[in-house]
Amino acid sequence: MRKSRLPAVLVVDDEVRSLEALRRTLEEDFDVFTATSAEAAMEILEHEAPLGGIQLIVCDQRMPGMTGVQFLQKVRSQWPDAVRIILSGYTDAEDIIAGVNDAGIYQYLLKPWQPEQLLLTLKTAYSVWRMQQENQRLSLELRAAEPVLKKRVEVKHQRVQSAFGTGNLVRAPASPLNEVCQLIERIAPFDLSVLISGESGTGKEMVARAIHYASTRADKAFIIENCGALPDQLLEAELFGYKRGAFTGAYEDRIGLFQQADGGTLFLDEIGETSPAFQVKLLRVLQEGEFRPLGGARPVSVDVRVLAATNRDLETEVREGRFREDLYYRLATVSLNVPPLRERPMDIPLLAQRLLASAQQGLGKSCNGLSSEAAACIAAYRWPGNVRELQNEILRMLALSDTPVLGAELLSPRVLRTPVGETQEADLSLLAGLQGSLKERLEQLEAQVVKETLIRHRWNKSKAALELGLSRVGLRNKLERYGLEKK
Repeated sequence: MRKSRLPAVLVVDDEVRSLEALRRTLEEDFDVFTATSAEAAMEILEHEAPLGGIQLIVCDQRMPGMTGVQFLQKVRSQWPDAVRIILSGYTDAEDIIAGVNDAGIYQYLLKPWQPEQLLLTLKTAYSVWRMQQENQRLSLELRAAEPVLKKRVEVKHQRVQSAFGTGNLVRAPASPLNEVCQLIERIAPFDLSVLISGESGTGKEMVARAIHYASTRADKAFIIENCGALPDQLLEAELFGYKRGAFTGAYEDRIGLFQQADGGTLFLDEIGETSPAFQVKLLRVLQEGEFRPLGGARPVSVDVRVLAATNRDLETEVREGRFREDLYYRLATVSLNVPPLRERPMDIPLLAQRLLASAQQGLGKSCNGLSSEAAACIAAYRWPGNVRELQNEILRMLALSDTPVLGAELLSPRVLRTPVGETQEADLSLLAGLQGSLKERLEQLEAQVVKETLIRHRWNKSKAALELGLSRVGLRNKLERYGLEKK
């Protein structure tokens, strides 16, 4: 390689005085090579090729032996990347045409030339050369990268399918969720509409994702829309899109979610919250496979698999006239019911571990897990808010913790009031939910209050006794009476 970092230009002219004038004009901005004939110029090109080559060639047209166009034709065949410029005192149209067509001339300059114009032309020509080199480099990289990129996309698809497949639905061997997962795997490959029902927070969206990523549409879009969050007009605009001027505020065209999900899956959450008027429009899309954007003149055809979810009993809604029967049967080709967490007590320890790992990553805070006492309280609670409530409780515990192990004292009072080892059929913080005579009910309530206070104070009996207004002896008697000694 040459030591000079300046771009190299070869100037070819049989007139020595003209050659020297060109050198003086260009030498501050270029590494200048000169030749008085085409033969000498070819020798320079061959010598410099292994050292980095010549980027620009400025050649006179009228030279003895070989014209500038003929010389640049040879250059084009051997060193096509060099940018070629003709410099001539003659304006022969045939020469210009031959130069452009046969020699691939970048520019045809006339004598007498102006130094500023010549410099500007050569600097622009060098920019063209650099862009050509960058284009070639990128083309080669893209060709070499194509199999690598394809492999990376495949690996990411596999990761996504693993992250959102049925294997990501945490469950124990005896969990009632296993039947749901088996049904998912059987129906996922077929383009059937699925209605997913279940209480709020049970994981209906995760079930929908599992269906999508186990289907033949896994490499296409998975789009989510909460139908209960928007009024009819906005929901229609969101799903079907609109044209500019369709309504006040429609300043530009917008593609709806149905069109965005074309070829993939559209998940309509809280479908039971939609109005009968909107249900009619949705039914047409499901039946015909096409819709008309708001303000649009032509219908748009789409290929979308629709999954819907609700926490309502849609059969009751149909009987009472709040949900269209034909839409219900269109959506519920297959029905899935996600069991609430209280029916999956065997899953709670596994879920707590998974949610704790996720919480540590999300909050950037680590711990060594849950204490046995905390785990027992979590397992005994009924979780009316299901997995979402359990997730919030784990996040709260981790945020409040100042010890390596998350203790039961970090739990919410409603979770602490749960009697460990018993089946909680009602909220035992209320006197009406207790069993037995009045005296027995009061004793049960007192035991819960004492236990909750001790846990909050990490079984510090002095602090617990002070809060409860008891002496240490009085507290000890109650612990013995109710069997509340820490295990």
